[in-house]
Amino acid sequence: MRKTLIACAVVAILALAGVALWLFMGLQEQRQMNQEMQELAELDKQEMENEYERFTLQYSEMMTQINNDSIVAQLTQEQLRTQQLLEELKQVKASDAREIARLKKELATVREVLRSYIRQVDSLNQVNMALRDENTQIKSELEETSRTAQTLQSEKASLSEKVAIAAQLDATGISMTLLNKRNKAAKKMKDCKQIQVAFTIARNVTAANGMRTVYVRIQTPNGSVLNGGGTFAYENRQLEFSMRKSIEYTGEEMQVATFWNVNEFLDGGDYRVSIFADGNMIGSRTFSFK
Repeated sequence: MRKTLIACAVVAILALAGVALWLFMGLQEQRQMNQEMQELAELDKQEMENEYERFTLQYSEMMTQINNDSIVAQLTQEQLRTQQLLEELKQVKASDAREIARLKKELATVREVLRSYIRQVDSLNQVNMALRDENTQIKSELEETSRTAQTLQSEKASLSEKVAIAAQLDATGISMTLLNKRNKAAKKMKDCKQIQVAFTIARNVTAANGMRTVYVRIQTPNGSVLNGGGTFAYENRQLEFSMRKSIEYTGEEMQVATFWNVNEFLDGGDYRVSIFADGNMIGSRTFSFK
């Protein structure tokens, strides 16, 4: 009888040890997922800060290239607004999804305003060049025109560098829809058989036309990624994507829809959708489902 009790005690102890080990491994895995999710949020926030800083510098550069007091005053005002948004972003925690989303929307507005000024300054420079070309018949002004042309070429090279930033695509109107087995909208995750992520690529006349590959990444409430079977390059690392789609971009606004077939159990909670193209994150949004 005593041996039987001892044996039962040993079995119970081993069972408790196994449960403790299982719980410990699960906790470690959850911590790793949370850390990866935090790292991506920090990367996103740092990228936004870098863009705000670049835009502030570009306003300073443009103000040295024109002599129009009215436009200089406008550029100064926009630069101060950009600096204020940058300071707000620096004070925000990367985990504050609502505030980060607001400042990302503000960043898209700042980028669009900057594009308009780049085009305006470029137009003014072209007008100045045309006026100087009309005076090339005067010998005393010919040499000055030549020197001015060299200066404008340098300015054009500088503006071309800025246009590369202005040419970045923007994904707006992002939606995430759960579809049931009848291909109708579902309200709960347990009824979902397919996920649809749709969005709009905004009009951008400065962006190059041609084929693009757009990647959609869906993060679950526990920080994992709905795997689409591959990775893509972003910020010197490889990230998993959930869906990808090749599009032919013409510079005009276009609608894009992607689908992910549900083949695993999905919990309710917050799902973060991030969209990437040309090595940039061009849009993101968080959705909550039961």
